[in-house]
Amino acid sequence: MPAPDSTGPAAPRILFFADSLAYHGPTQPELLTEPRLFPNVMARALGAEADIVAQVGWTARHAWRSLTRDPRVYSLLVPTADAAVLAIGGMDYLPTALPTHLREGIGLLRPRWIRRAARRTYLAAQPRVAWLTGGRLRAMPQRLTDGYLTNCVAALRAVRPGLPIIGTLPPPHRAGAFASELRGHGRGWKAARTWGAEHDVPMADLAAVVRPHLTAGRANPDGLHFGWESHRDVGLELARVLQSCAGWPPIPSTGED
Repeated sequence: MPAPDSTGPAAPRILFFADSLAYHGPTQPELLTEPRLFPNVMARALGAEADIVAQVGWTARHAWRSLTRDPRVYSLLVPTADAAVLAIGGMDYLPTALPTHLREGIGLLRPRWIRRAARRTYLAAQPRVAWLTGGRLRAMPQRLTDGYLTNCVAALRAVRPGLPIIGTLPPPHRAGAFASELRGHGRGWKAARTWGAEHDVPMADLAAVVRPHLTAGRANPDGLHFGWESHRDVGLELARVLQSCAGWPPIPSTGED
């Protein structure tokens, strides 16, 4: 995003914790400066700047670890944030053949032939297991998702009292890698809505925004990531939800004592 005008008050900053949905476009991963990505759409709609902390496959546990273990996040991004968006949890409900920590461990196997064989076996088994389990075997159990999200909110509120924080209700998918298995989505969506109400975190309903584009075939061919229309509408919905929060917009800083 363009740098704010140094002669006037600094633009507000919005801190995003997310997964690959935040930076993957219709065909490929994009640079975080790509203006069509939903964090940048949201920030632009609010006259703000986006700071995006995200990686592929991230769950609520990864967001918590980033918040507490990445010195750039807790030293630089949290202190300067004017709002936080927990755009996380969409990976958590997806059906999986392996728990997240075991799936991520495949890349650490040695020698190379064992790693490649393990990855081929996992990729072949993943859609079959997703279909056979009907979405009941999640990447992250709901109680852990809720616990890590709660920890994130508690930590942010402890160090930044009054910081507006919003979350997301997970979007649906039609990903072949997950056998297009959606039976777990309804449970995940309801659990996220309940968690948000219990912790006073306004939730943007990404399912309502993304579903029309997914149905019309305007998503990424992988069935999981967003097309540009979804990025646009997700960004605008997040902006709408944040605008309803107490503490937004922030009081502009003039840089004077």
